[in-house]
Amino acid sequence: MIDHQVRVHPSADRLPRPEQLAWKLAVAATGTQDVADLDPAAVAMAVNRVIDNAAVATASLRRRPVAVARAQALPHTATPGARVFGTPPGTRVSPEWAAWANGTAVRELDFHDTFLAADYSHPGDNIPPLLAVAQHTGRTGADLLRGIVAAYEIHVALVKGICLHAHRIDHVAHLSAATACGLGAMLRLPVETVHQAVGQAVHTTTATRQSRKGEISSWKAFAPAFAGKAAVEAVDRAMRGEGAPAPVYEGEDGFLAWMLDGPDAAYTVSLPGPGEARRAILDTYTKEHSAEYQAQAVIDLARRLREKTGPLGAVRDIVLHTSHHTHHVIGSGSGDPQKYDPAASRETLDHSVPYILAVALEDGTWHHERSYAPERARRPETVQLWRKISTVEDPEWTRRYHDPDPRHRAFGGRAVVTLDDGTVIEDELAVADAHPAGARPFDRAGYTAKFRTLAEGVVTPDAQDAFLDTAARLAALGCPQLAGLFPAVDTAAVAAYDQRLPKGLL
Repeated sequence: MIDHQVRVHPSADRLPRPEQLAWKLAVAATGTQDVADLDPAAVAMAVNRVIDNAAVATASLRRRPVAVARAQALPHTATPGARVFGTPPGTRVSPEWAAWANGTAVRELDFHDTFLAADYSHPGDNIPPLLAVAQHTGRTGADLLRGIVAAYEIHVALVKGICLHAHRIDHVAHLSAATACGLGAMLRLPVETVHQAVGQAVHTTTATRQSRKGEISSWKAFAPAFAGKAAVEAVDRAMRGEGAPAPVYEGEDGFLAWMLDGPDAAYTVSLPGPGEARRAILDTYTKEHSAEYQAQAVIDLARRLREKTGPLGAVRDIVLHTSHHTHHVIGSGSGDPQKYDPAASRETLDHSVPYILAVALEDGTWHHERSYAPERARRPETVQLWRKISTVEDPEWTRRYHDPDPRHRAFGGRAVVTLDDGTVIEDELAVADAHPAGARPFDRAGYTAKFRTLAEGVVTPDAQDAFLDTAARLAALGCPQLAGLFPAVDTAAVAAYDQRLPKGLL
């Protein structure tokens, strides 16, 4: 890997393009090998994530934000166009609107992959815009895989090197850059074109983190789709010869100087050199449970704890000792009263580790719908237990969260349960069971089982088999066969749901 030093430069420096981070990202992306030369494990993981995305998208088809995004996309028909989850096979829309609809479907349940380092990310959000553009431009499955591996490489590098959260900037700014790079790799665009697309994408998708704070709304699902749509549009403009603000990262009025650490900002972003294997996707991990990633290990820990605690009515209090991120983002350290509100939105509850721990302790399981049902959140005994749970930051858990060795990185915590009689019960879990270093790491069988579970009642068993067979052969697919990556569903039932929504402008 090559360490690139990134800092703010005054305009008088006239920073040469090859020294700008956006250019270096474009070089790394467009230098991604053909699929036959890519690391086989990375290619296999990319297929897993295509399966994972389809699983969570299928389960979310009749959820309001997904239906709204789909309704907004459908008037924008195009030829060849791209498919939209939940619509008839012949329906095609323009790729930026397919990226919008499908990106929202993938993100809605907060149930696909994650990478946590200096910042946060859901790199699977790169896949919907890449798949949409691949369909519209006649690319093959091998081209798509090349783009996915490149997008993950760039996304992971940015998340490791530049922390947005410290300045309350939403993490989709890194997503848009990665998507633009993935599209450049897939389409084999010149470095100059990708450089301009990255600049446009980053400039237009930098937003505050309020979308994940306080009263969290459905925009949390739309935000990554917006970034994907913006990246597609940026690539389109750059291909037509239009430029971007530059240097978008290093400029004296740019991203680093005013959004992050200021004029003295300095960062290190590590990118692969020429011919070096692109394996960053293997450092990322998916979710077994539909909740914020830092809650994954907590749910698994709760299933162990409930065997030791006895009746939960005898609990005096529970303190989760955990990392800075977990405490301040989804714990009591956030200062968000909404995280303890039984009337809170689903989006808020899946970012409340006290709620998640309470329900997991009571139920011994987690479900993407039932665990968030309003009647579940308002159950009196649940509310009573929920409000006895707090989090504290433990420096050791923070250190482990940021351990440079992925094998030692930890995203869990230590729970201390005190009963009314003074008995103290403790247990801890470093990573979720499904994590690569966990008790039951997800492999192809795990992704397949997750898809079948979420597709049950939505996709027939025969259609499930057809989708899984298509995904497994992704590297050999021609463009027309990419349509098989959209599982067949009862589109009439989906349309009937859509008809009940309020109308917008179109």
